[in-house]
Amino acid sequence: MRFPLMTKKPVPARTELLLDGKAVSVAVRVSARARSYRLTVPHHGDPVLTFPVHGQWADAERFLERHRPWLATRLKRSAPATRFAHGEQVPLRGVPHRIAATGRLRGRVELAMADGEPQLLVPGEPDRLSRRLSDWLKAEAHKDLTERSLIHAQTLGVTVKAVTMRAQSTRWGSCSSTGRLSYNWRLVLAPPFVLDYVAAHEVAHLVHMNHSPTFWKTVGVAMPDMERGRAWLKAHGKVLMGYGLGEDAGEA
Repeated sequence: MRFPLMTKKPVPARTELLLDGKAVSVAVRVSARARSYRLTVPHHGDPVLTFPVHGQWADAERFLERHRPWLATRLKRSAPATRFAHGEQVPLRGVPHRIAATGRLRGRVELAMADGEPQLLVPGEPDRLSRRLSDWLKAEAHKDLTERSLIHAQTLGVTVKAVTMRAQSTRWGSCSSTGRLSYNWRLVLAPPFVLDYVAAHEVAHLVHMNHSPTFWKTVGVAMPDMERGRAWLKAHGKVLMGYGLGEDAGEA
């Protein structure tokens, strides 16, 4: 007698949950390193279900069902995304600026004043405004973060090999043991002391690749007023993460 083979139900790239009468899309990411199911909610964007490579979709569905109340609560705390568009206001180094489309097809983003209000003049076609402004902000962030990273590296006696900008949805920076630093470009939107704190934090990881008391003392050597930047990010970080979402979600 021949028995039918048991087939494993394919894992979808997305699934949906009904929360408070609203369909919520959940992204599914299969991970070879995951040992269990995990549900995370980024500052902005869809929730993510991490699926272990040897998992079963039926188990994942039961996991999601159990975590439905938790997910509903977390989503209510999320800050709204703010796209870059004509007339919108966006902070630059902590100062609010009004976005103004110039209508010119060529040129660079420029700073200006109009009726006593700082403005960001953005050239190009309307449907390219968000990308134009994002690219410019990334370049400004790279300039500021490279400068501060090198200054902190000199203070701590370490070497920075490279500085790159990324568009992480939950992190402000990262450091590799080879001396490569990556930062979230949205730091250029925050007051300068916030960007400076994150730069000091990541450079300090070149001395201590952990978050031990010794590590935090090292951050303090590079930036004695580090608590000011930490407090600002804790209070305003979620809102800051929402700027420019929708244009790209990957690396820059």
